[in-house]
Amino acid sequence: MATAARVHDLYPVPMAGRSNHGQNQQAYFRANLIRIFILLLIWAFVSFGCGIFMAPWLNQWYLPGTGYPLGFWFAQQGSIYVFVILIFIYVVLMKRLDRRYGVSEDDQA
Repeated sequence: MATAARVHDLYPVPMAGRSNHGQNQQAYFRANLIRIFILLLIWAFVSFGCGIFMAPWLNQWYLPGTGYPLGFWFAQQGSIYVFVILIFIYVVLMKRLDRRYGVSEDDQA
């Protein structure tokens, strides 16, 4: 039966001592929040900006091969595609962040 991971198992204490451990956790969490905030800003720009506010301006161009106005496409499908792409980008960014702070799943094995 698997046991629940403890906080100090997920965030290893540096060899120098425990005084830096709390700062390490805060820096990791802050870096994670910054990444989330930036990705959500991009998604908000694409979904609200391109799909709603800029849609009349974007509608002067058409999506190649479909005949759909670009603003309409962003409102209906583009923001969903961008959201899925941002999920994959978040995974890549978090793997890098985990490796930088030594909390990678590869390091745990």
